[in-house]
Amino acid sequence: MAENSGSVKSIYMALAANFIISLAKFAAAIVTKSGSMFAEAIHSLADSGNQGLLLLGLKKAKKPASIDFPLGHGKEIYFWSFLVAIILFSVGGVFSIYEGVHKLQHPEPLSSPLIAIGVLLFSIMLEGAAMWGCWKEVKKDARGRKVWTWFKESRRSELIVVFGEDFAALTGLTFALFAISLTLYTGNPVYDAAGSIVIGALLMVVAIFIGFEVKSLLIGQSVDLDVQKEMEEFLKNRDEIDDIFSLKTLQLGGDVMVAVKAKMAPMDSAEDLIKAINQCEIQLKEKYPQILWSFFEPDLK
Repeated sequence: MAENSGSVKSIYMALAANFIISLAKFAAAIVTKSGSMFAEAIHSLADSGNQGLLLLGLKKAKKPASIDFPLGHGKEIYFWSFLVAIILFSVGGVFSIYEGVHKLQHPEPLSSPLIAIGVLLFSIMLEGAAMWGCWKEVKKDARGRKVWTWFKESRRSELIVVFGEDFAALTGLTFALFAISLTLYTGNPVYDAAGSIVIGALLMVVAIFIGFEVKSLLIGQSVDLDVQKEMEEFLKNRDEIDDIFSLKTLQLGGDVMVAVKAKMAPMDSAEDLIKAINQCEIQLKEKYPQILWSFFEPDLK
């Protein structure tokens, strides 16, 4: 699970930024009575809790295999990532929309809107720093793919969640800044309430996308298809192997399970066959250290 070290760093950066931002936003929301600001404060607080859940998930995913869990607990990170998507949808999205509707029904003029604008600008800077740290990890994992392609194909659920949250946070901050600025310019609190509703809708959309991506990993996805093709080519080029009948992989968090069915080259004895298979497995794990479990079946067809 060494590849998750970058994800952990991104999560800690996002956690620190969101916690500081949430405190500033709550203070500004109380002073200014801004619905958009209050929605953003709830969003940042929810994000802080979400990042705590991701760290918990990564820790639990490292638990060793047991009789009840023979392939280990690597997929546990997918459960916690899916839970984060639910919290982002409910606590972040639904509550923000509720707050916006409430402000539309009971509009209140903003107090000290310049304070809200200052807090939002400060939050954008902190969130931008966290997003930049996450973006560097995304570029490493994307290996030249476009962001949307990476989002759909990546097997690193914790990085998908952090990236989605950071994207929603920066976009939401921009909407909140725009809404409060309009309210300040026009004196009409409806814009502030509308900003809260837009932020809520944005969070719900992001949460739904994250949820669907993590659902695929929960069900059981293979490794990245490009990596699987590389594994297959690596085995086909081995002198010990004449042909690959099938190569099945399963992503288990940061770990991978591989099952190979292959036609082996002619051997002098069963002992030579076993040694050849063991050598193939050793070399495959050296090239792809994420492989924790490998199952090799020699066959004739």
